[in-house]
Amino acid sequence: MRDLRPPLPVVLAGARGHGAWHLENIRRLQHAGLVRLVGVCELRPLDGAELAGFGAVQQSDDFAGLLDSTGAAVAVVCTPIPTHTTLALAAAARGVHLLLEKPPAPSYEEFRRMADGAEAAGTTVQIGFQSLGSHAVPAIRRLIAEGAVGDVTGVGGAGAWVRDEAYFRRAPWAGRRRLDGADVVDGVLTNPLAHAVATALALADAGAAEDVTEVETELFRANAIESDDTSCVRVRTADGGRVTVAATLCAHTSGEPYVVVHGTRGRITFWYRQDRVEVRREGEGPVPEHTTTHGRTDLLENLVEHLTGRARLLVPPAATGAFMRVVEAVRTAPDPVALPTPVWSTAPGEHAERRVVHGIDGLVTVAADTLRLYSELGTDWARPAPTTFTTR
Repeated sequence: MRDLRPPLPVVLAGARGHGAWHLENIRRLQHAGLVRLVGVCELRPLDGAELAGFGAVQQSDDFAGLLDSTGAAVAVVCTPIPTHTTLALAAAARGVHLLLEKPPAPSYEEFRRMADGAEAAGTTVQIGFQSLGSHAVPAIRRLIAEGAVGDVTGVGGAGAWVRDEAYFRRAPWAGRRRLDGADVVDGVLTNPLAHAVATALALADAGAAEDVTEVETELFRANAIESDDTSCVRVRTADGGRVTVAATLCAHTSGEPYVVVHGTRGRITFWYRQDRVEVRREGEGPVPEHTTTHGRTDLLENLVEHLTGRARLLVPPAATGAFMRVVEAVRTAPDPVALPTPVWSTAPGEHAERRVVHGIDGLVTVAADTLRLYSELGTDWARPAPTTFTTR
């Protein structure tokens, strides 16, 4: 039995790239006395400057061995998507609790194997959808319950980001659907803008796998990659609801992604990276007093608080089952359609050229506003019929 008295010993697997954010977050929580970093699992060890202020930290590329040698109580896993289930089960076998980066797995089968294995071992897994730690989420749920915008008619999501060609060369698995025979599913909706999908499903009160009955996908790519970079998805929920999310990595200009709850008497817009909420009622323009900014609970901090009996776990695997239904729909859909050259053009990027799909910024917005797919919006290049994935 692992000692669960703070500061809890933590091992970080994957400390570069996005993992560097986790390293700094662990530093913050170590200073607060909640955790202490005891191990880093990386192919290339961190240097002294990267680990300054942490004290003695073991380093190894052997995750299981590092858990054994450090006696870690918690692990943070921020490694390539295909490794998530294997590492999660290695932690569970040792009684180590886990913060697992999103997406939790590249397929629904792997997700179930991970979640069921952790449950059988009696270990806790928190899935790293940081937006679900926003205090705006329960606030919006209260607004919906109070009828602030009438009856909910659907939830939309929109994400328009700029990523250059170097982004898709950052790792061997980047922009891949499969690698060496293993699923990766590194598409725009399943990884970089996965928060838009998960947050939209959460606000539709459809986080569990059984809440999803059907998923329609339209997957496209402008870049010379295997996965999708410009896509949309529409989810039908068990209670008859609709959730439509449109996203691209080929925008003219990067914008703040958001989720919008449509009601019979207005709408609630949530810019989830900013924790900002705007309520706009029918016939009104933006009203300053109807815009609020909320706090956020860090998910590693919440995991520690949960393990020490002081808080409810915010994002257990069960709360992301619906998202994993979307991942499965994307995984099993036909390969993304390559957009012809007239549909996109090149522009300078931060590190390399980038590809811009003409008019996509507005199209993403309209899809979220109308809950329609690209093919339903009169877009010439979105002619293939959507692929439908049914869960029942």
